[in-house]
Amino acid sequence: MKKYISNALSLLTGSLFLFSCSLNRDPLSDYSDVSQGKTETGTQVVFKNRAEVETYLAGIYQQMKDRQEHWYLDLLLIGDSHADNSYAGTTGAEVLPFENNSIEGSNSVVDRDWGRYLEDVGRANRLIIYVDSVADKSLSDTDIRTYKAQAKLFRALAMFDMVRIFGSIPVITTIAPDITGDNVNEVYPQYFPKQATEEEAYKQIEKDLLDGLADAPANNNGNKTLFTKSVARAMLAKIYAEKPIRDYGKVVQFVDALTADGFDLNANYSDLYAMNASNTDLAQRNTKESILEAQFTAGGGNWATWMFGRDLSNYDNNFTWAKWVTPSRDLIQTYTNEGDQIRLGQSIVYYSTTWSNYYPSNNYPFMFKLRSAFNSIVKLRYADLLLLKAEALIQQGSDLSGAADIIDKIRTRVKLPKLSSAVRSNKDALLDAYLKERRLELAFEGQRWFDLVRLDKVESVMNAVYAKDAGRKAQVYPFTKNSYRLPIPQPKIDQNPNLVQNPGY
Repeated sequence: MKKYISNALSLLTGSLFLFSCSLNRDPLSDYSDVSQGKTETGTQVVFKNRAEVETYLAGIYQQMKDRQEHWYLDLLLIGDSHADNSYAGTTGAEVLPFENNSIEGSNSVVDRDWGRYLEDVGRANRLIIYVDSVADKSLSDTDIRTYKAQAKLFRALAMFDMVRIFGSIPVITTIAPDITGDNVNEVYPQYFPKQATEEEAYKQIEKDLLDGLADAPANNNGNKTLFTKSVARAMLAKIYAEKPIRDYGKVVQFVDALTADGFDLNANYSDLYAMNASNTDLAQRNTKESILEAQFTAGGGNWATWMFGRDLSNYDNNFTWAKWVTPSRDLIQTYTNEGDQIRLGQSIVYYSTTWSNYYPSNNYPFMFKLRSAFNSIVKLRYADLLLLKAEALIQQGSDLSGAADIIDKIRTRVKLPKLSSAVRSNKDALLDAYLKERRLELAFEGQRWFDLVRLDKVESVMNAVYAKDAGRKAQVYPFTKNSYRLPIPQPKIDQNPNLVQNPGY
């Protein structure tokens, strides 16, 4: 038992989670040596005033910039290298399994992601739970609800990525008290949460998003870094497309609401990623297509660009080692077959290198959507949501023409012809065209794997790609129904005896 208590305390340091509290807002008028940190009823006071709350909330926002590994880097490894868009890029033992389908519970990437998502959930829980008892009478009930709503949207974002990767996960909305001799029997089990079902996880995400929709700030066209009502609408559309709580009617509803909020496609696809002429900053930020992004400016650069290619703002910086997420021959061929030169040029770039893991060193392709330390990490983009509406219309079968019109809007922006009448009128052909369009539009944005999972295409697509893509490392295990979820990290199972490994691992 001492072993598990030690493990629990170690886990809790990072993730700040568990324990049910019923908190009513009861601010203190003053503090003393006796009352410091407690309300009159004994409730812990974590935030003494508005400034402390806002500093803590700013720290939550900062996570999307500081912890790029799980918010961005690993999602591209899973979303693109574990699918057919790219190779792992480096032959490292922790990265290559995403390409050749040999991921195990011992993999350090999945271990990192599991822990980091729970830490993010813990950060959100701390604000959600303790902001009610803040001792600052200048804060109104509306202020409190707005702070909570933003924290709930952050929690929903973290849980959404986590449940899509792992399936059954602990759904944690509480914080555990310290273990003492008096409460050990009551509190000890709370340090080792069981997994909820996927449906239960999505229901909690749905609840957080609906709360956020009610109380979060309105969209600000000049600042797309905020957890706003539009973020809630975008995420609601995304969760209702997922199998456990699928409701395509609501997908359409919330995408239409985003359109009513003023979101639209940029006229020029290249504006989403382009730098200015001197490579000292982005050409545009807060585009009308961006719904949520993390922004980086001089002095606070985006280091993730080192992992994928060159930093155009500092050309030779960290360009001495093989990069992650190398574009696959199959993806390049798909762009070429489609005649899609605009998106190909904005998605893939060629440099000379000192390594030749997948291509000749004198003509080596790199993913190009993150091309400098100043590029924003766009978490939610309107084109993704608009295409999800097309998926909903196709799957409902009631408006194939409307779905085709959406796909055509995406295509004509990059100077491609509209879909043929034969494709527009055939549900299966239109679904195939839709999946290809998402692949070409959203390559290197961490979407492809999750598209294949959502539409039950993993086995048919991934078991075939190794034979037609000569550059891909040899497949270790075939993709099966158990491949749709990644393994629960074995170190986390060792720490928590209530966690159950996913089937197939």
